[in-house]
Amino acid sequence: MALDPTKYKDWQISEDAEKKMPMPEEWQEKLGLKRNEILPMGRLAKLDFLKIMDRLKDRSDGKYIEVTAITPTPLGEGKSTTSCGLMEGLGKRGVNVGGALRQPSGGPTMNIKGTAAGGGKSLLIPMTEFSLGLTGDINDIMNAHNLAMVALTARMQHERNYNDEQLQRLTGMRRIDVDPTQVEMGWIIDYCAQSLRNIVIGIGGRYDGFTMQSKFGIAVGSECMAILSIVRNLADLRQRLDEITLAFDKSGKPVTTGDLEVGGAMTAWMRNTINPTLMCTAEYQPCMVHAGPFANIAVGQSSIIADRIGLKMFDYHVTESGFGADIGFEKFWNVKCRNSGLKPHVSVLTTTIRALKMHGGGPRVIAGLAMPEEYTKENVGLVEKGMENMVHHIKTVRRSGINPVVCINCFHTDTDAEIKAIREAAEAAGARCAKSTHWADGGDGALEFADAVIDACNEENDFDFLYPLKTKLRDRVELIAKEVYGADGVAWTPEAEKKAKMLESDPKYDDYSTMMVKTHLSLSHDPTLKGVPKGWTLPIRDVLIYSGAKFLCPCAGTISLMPGTCSNPAFRRVDVDVNTGKVKGLF
Repeated sequence: MALDPTKYKDWQISEDAEKKMPMPEEWQEKLGLKRNEILPMGRLAKLDFLKIMDRLKDRSDGKYIEVTAITPTPLGEGKSTTSCGLMEGLGKRGVNVGGALRQPSGGPTMNIKGTAAGGGKSLLIPMTEFSLGLTGDINDIMNAHNLAMVALTARMQHERNYNDEQLQRLTGMRRIDVDPTQVEMGWIIDYCAQSLRNIVIGIGGRYDGFTMQSKFGIAVGSECMAILSIVRNLADLRQRLDEITLAFDKSGKPVTTGDLEVGGAMTAWMRNTINPTLMCTAEYQPCMVHAGPFANIAVGQSSIIADRIGLKMFDYHVTESGFGADIGFEKFWNVKCRNSGLKPHVSVLTTTIRALKMHGGGPRVIAGLAMPEEYTKENVGLVEKGMENMVHHIKTVRRSGINPVVCINCFHTDTDAEIKAIREAAEAAGARCAKSTHWADGGDGALEFADAVIDACNEENDFDFLYPLKTKLRDRVELIAKEVYGADGVAWTPEAEKKAKMLESDPKYDDYSTMMVKTHLSLSHDPTLKGVPKGWTLPIRDVLIYSGAKFLCPCAGTISLMPGTCSNPAFRRVDVDVNTGKVKGLF
């Protein structure tokens, strides 16, 4: 019997559940894996996806279930909790179920939001390992990414210090002539470090590097992470890591990782990241962890590799997209599914009464501060006023050809009248709707939810993309802005429009995916605008080029690729019991 989440912290519930967690050799037997298909790493394991896929290549795929959400409060609305709860509910129904979630970043774990392990009786275990680096994928990605920057900045220094003859003799390579004002890439670290957003490097003498402006982003926003989320195998990873655009030379030609002969070493750092890590829910449904979060500035999806394995191994496979349906689902729909060739059976729209009240005009929700009483007392009128945001997201999912299931992720303060109002609005908008108390009750509280998902999976859908690949970049952004965000149109800065026109004129970018960079706290570019904003235009200030991932990333508003740490961060409460060595205080 799991511990009562109203009396115990998540890390304590995880610690209790871990007592019966299967070890790698037990997972091998439970999942029917061959000995060489599971790679033990302590009490965790990685799965050798190439061996598994080769053995199961002729097996039919299971049902493909995506989990997204309405526009969240700064606290998040529990997509990971809902994903775990759904796996647990389906497990209670006796079906063969598993899933794939994203690895959390050290940024939010040590900042305001905490870990992304789920919560209550619906979480991933072991929670400590999950929250603090897991099997090292993000660390390997940081090393690979920063090695590319080492290669670029060292080359710029040597080209400044030596003439062509000396350069050829010392390096055996031609002069590249990087334009220091057109360096696309920066450095990464896996924390929210606002002081590193804009920096100057190379201060000192001629042997201390090339002096120029530079920048840091958060690690999970790295193009290396984007590549990991979409690759099909190690050969694909190797090729893509040679095609990353680091900068442009003074004639406007891209300077790539291949030009600097660093792609091979980057692949060596990332070779182990290619295999997903195997974890499980608190009720022991298997769940892979692969790729990273932050759908507002990155892909924000678990990997195609994990989904391909899961669809072969499980009859029902659950995957999660970051933030609201305007961001996470849109990228799942038009980027991930286009790259994978996989067709989802259903999308779950995670909804909370808390978020609906915020969109209905409730007081500002501030992470780290107590919730205003409007969010814990019945107020059907406030819920109804916020319903427009949920209905907007239902329409977005239906625009893809899928009829979604709205999951009411219940808090203990939610009332029957508030839940009834959500049901009526969701069903009127064409969606199934289910109440779920998985946080408090685990799988037993998710049975209605699981049944609704099973029913939806048995229904045919007309899934199709928002736009064909031949659509030009600016036209794609216009479609996404109007059809998904509800904008009146798009306004490009002169610099961004010039870059967009350059990209549209070059045929090599024709098949690149469009991966939007936008705040997750509003349908618009302005995080303070809640509900469904009207009469606004989406401003685009830049387009990032991810030539290894084959993404063009239009940046909306003032969103930064490096989040900031708050005044009361979570790391103040994390500690280690010096007698047992156990970590405490993780959420």
